[in-house]
Amino acid sequence: MQAIEKKILSRIYGRGRGWAFTKTDFVADFGEANIHKALSALAKAGTIRRVCVGVYDYPRQSELLGQVSPDIDQIAQALARKFNWRIQPAGDTALNLLGLSTQVPGKWLYLSDGPSRSYAIGEQELAFRKSALKDSGFALRESGLLVPAIKALGKVHVDTAVVEKLRQWLDPKLCPRLLRDTRKVTGWIYEIIKQICQESEGRA
Repeated sequence: MQAIEKKILSRIYGRGRGWAFTKTDFVADFGEANIHKALSALAKAGTIRRVCVGVYDYPRQSELLGQVSPDIDQIAQALARKFNWRIQPAGDTALNLLGLSTQVPGKWLYLSDGPSRSYAIGEQELAFRKSALKDSGFALRESGLLVPAIKALGKVHVDTAVVEKLRQWLDPKLCPRLLRDTRKVTGWIYEIIKQICQESEGRA
């Protein structure tokens, strides 16, 4: 194995299984031709997997199933880094990522400040829809998940069970930053985020 290939592989291993990436994730340190050659060799060896044009992942493994399906959110993040897009999961996608929906979506939708595009990932579709991202500009990824998920559920459906589930998901250390980050969102959504954080800070 060549030295550059070893260095790229070391970085992939460092990010862990499930990580999705493109050549853009390595261009700061290596030449494009070398990156392309290394990724092609690693894919041919079965160490990494090509999930769609220009995007690879380090596959997660299951004792029962072998290689697990790609993490669609990781692929969305990889494409956003590649094209320098800001993205935010749409309501149903955010619900799924937070474990508030038990349905496996056939389509994963993200709002984006880039062009509208879609990608076939196995049996699923990853779609980006051009949007002004009025609720975006969040510094924290957690804000970009919580706000559209709560909005999609609707005020009447956010009960104590939902608040508790989100409380368990959220790192309480993030609460002060989260509250600053989301202070301009719709009033009732912010009140729910405050509920989550009040309890989270209590257990920090």
